[in-house]
Amino acid sequence: MSDFNAVGRRKSAVARVRLVPGDGKIVVNHRDLDNYFGLETLKMTVRQPLVLTNVNGFDVMVNVTGGGLTGQAGAIRHGISRALCKLNPELRPELKKAGFLTRDPRMKERKKYGLKAARRAPQFSKR
Repeated sequence: MSDFNAVGRRKSAVARVRLVPGDGKIVVNHRDLDNYFGLETLKMTVRQPLVLTNVNGFDVMVNVTGGGLTGQAGAIRHGISRALCKLNPELRPELKKAGFLTRDPRMKERKKYGLKAARRAPQFSKR
Protein backbone atom coordinates (compact mmCIF):
# COMPACT_ATOMS: atom_id res chain seq x y z
CA MET A 1 0.00 0.00 0.00
CA SER A 2 1.47 3.31 -1.08
CA ASP A 3 0.17 6.80 -0.46
CA PHE A 4 -2.59 8.48 -2.49
CA ASN A 5 -2.28 12.14 -3.52
CA ALA A 6 -4.97 14.60 -4.60
CA VAL A 7 -5.58 18.34 -4.84
CA GLY A 8 -8.72 20.00 -3.50
CA ARG A 9 -9.80 23.58 -4.15
CA ARG A 10 -12.39 26.02 -2.88
CA LYS A 11 -12.52 29.81 -3.42
CA SER A 12 -8.82 30.76 -3.41
CA ALA A 13 -7.69 27.91 -1.11
CA VAL A 14 -5.67 24.99 -2.48
CA ALA A 15 -5.14 21.82 -0.45
CA ARG A 16 -2.59 19.14 -1.36
CA VAL A 17 -3.71 15.95 0.37
CA ARG A 18 -1.81 12.68 0.99
CA LEU A 19 -3.42 9.52 2.36
CA VAL A 20 -0.73 7.46 4.09
CA PRO A 21 -1.25 4.12 5.88
CA GLY A 22 -1.46 4.91 9.60
CA ASP A 23 -3.80 5.20 12.55
CA GLY A 24 -6.21 7.94 11.41
CA LYS A 25 -4.38 11.16 12.32
CA ILE A 26 -5.18 14.30 10.32
CA VAL A 27 -2.26 16.75 10.07
CA VAL A 28 -2.77 20.16 8.45
CA ASN A 29 0.36 22.26 7.71
CA HIS A 30 2.41 20.23 10.25
CA ARG A 31 -0.22 20.87 12.96
CA ASP A 32 -2.90 18.62 14.38
CA LEU A 33 -6.43 19.16 12.95
CA ASP A 34 -7.80 20.24 16.36
CA ASN A 35 -4.90 22.65 16.72
CA TYR A 36 -5.31 24.17 13.23
CA PHE A 37 -9.08 24.68 13.10
CA GLY A 38 -10.75 26.26 16.13
CA LEU A 39 -14.38 25.81 15.12
CA GLU A 40 -15.99 22.40 15.52
CA THR A 41 -17.95 22.86 12.25
CA LEU A 42 -14.71 23.20 10.25
CA LYS A 43 -13.24 20.05 11.84
CA MET A 44 -16.49 18.24 11.01
CA THR A 45 -16.31 19.49 7.39
CA VAL A 46 -12.80 18.06 7.01
CA ARG A 47 -13.80 14.68 8.47
CA GLN A 48 -17.06 14.29 6.45
CA PRO A 49 -15.66 12.15 3.57
CA LEU A 50 -13.87 9.80 5.99
CA VAL A 51 -16.99 9.40 8.15
CA LEU A 52 -19.26 8.87 5.12
CA THR A 53 -17.06 6.19 3.53
CA ASN A 54 -16.00 4.70 6.89
CA VAL A 55 -12.34 4.48 5.81
CA ASN A 56 -9.89 3.69 8.61
CA GLY A 57 -6.18 2.92 8.77
CA PHE A 58 -4.97 6.03 6.94
CA ASP A 59 -3.26 9.19 8.13
CA VAL A 60 -4.20 12.33 6.23
CA MET A 61 -1.32 14.73 5.57
CA VAL A 62 -2.46 18.11 4.22
CA ASN A 63 -0.60 21.15 2.93
CA VAL A 64 -3.09 23.99 2.43
CA THR A 65 -2.50 27.56 1.22
CA GLY A 66 -4.62 30.60 0.38
CA GLY A 67 -8.08 31.71 1.38
CA GLY A 68 -9.60 31.77 4.85
CA LEU A 69 -10.26 28.93 7.26
CA THR A 70 -13.69 28.01 5.82
CA GLY A 71 -12.34 27.91 2.26
CA GLN A 72 -9.39 25.84 3.43
CA ALA A 73 -11.67 23.35 5.21
CA GLY A 74 -13.74 22.99 2.02
CA ALA A 75 -10.58 22.52 -0.05
CA ILE A 76 -9.32 19.82 2.32
CA ARG A 77 -12.68 18.01 2.13
CA HIS A 78 -12.51 18.13 -1.68
CA GLY A 79 -8.94 16.83 -1.66
CA ILE A 80 -9.66 13.99 0.77
CA SER A 81 -12.66 12.94 -1.34
CA ARG A 82 -10.54 12.86 -4.51
CA ALA A 83 -7.80 10.87 -2.75
CA LEU A 84 -10.40 8.36 -1.48
CA CYS A 85 -11.56 7.87 -5.09
CA LYS A 86 -8.00 6.98 -6.07
CA LEU A 87 -7.76 4.63 -3.09
CA ASN A 88 -11.01 2.81 -3.93
CA PRO A 89 -12.99 3.75 -7.10
CA GLU A 90 -16.10 2.05 -5.67
CA LEU A 91 -16.45 4.90 -3.15
CA ARG A 92 -17.00 7.41 -5.99
CA PRO A 93 -20.84 7.17 -6.32
CA GLU A 94 -21.27 7.62 -2.56
CA LEU A 95 -18.96 10.67 -2.45
CA LYS A 96 -20.51 12.14 -5.60
CA LYS A 97 -24.03 11.79 -4.20
CA ALA A 98 -22.95 13.67 -1.06
CA GLY A 99 -21.50 16.41 -3.31
CA PHE A 100 -17.92 16.10 -2.02
CA LEU A 101 -16.38 15.64 -5.49
CA THR A 102 -17.95 18.77 -6.94
CA ARG A 103 -15.60 21.76 -7.12
CA ASP A 104 -17.53 24.67 -5.59
CA PRO A 105 -17.44 27.21 -8.46
CA ARG A 106 -18.24 30.24 -6.29
CA MET A 107 -15.33 32.66 -6.42
CA LYS A 108 -14.85 36.28 -5.42
CA GLU A 109 -16.14 38.47 -8.24
CA ARG A 110 -13.61 40.87 -9.73
CA LYS A 111 -13.84 44.62 -9.17
CA LYS A 112 -15.05 46.57 -12.21
CA TYR A 113 -13.82 50.01 -13.25
CA GLY A 114 -16.16 52.90 -12.41
CA LEU A 115 -17.39 51.00 -9.34
CA LYS A 116 -16.13 50.93 -5.76
CA ALA A 117 -16.28 47.13 -5.54
CA ALA A 118 -17.53 44.27 -7.73
CA ARG A 119 -21.09 45.67 -7.82
CA ARG A 120 -21.06 48.57 -5.39
CA ALA A 121 -21.56 51.82 -7.35
CA PRO A 122 -20.47 55.27 -6.15
CA GLN A 123 -23.16 57.08 -4.17
CA PHE A 124 -25.68 58.84 -6.41
CA SER A 125 -26.64 62.42 -5.62
CA LYS A 126 -29.66 63.93 -7.36
CA ARG A 127 -28.66 67.51 -6.46
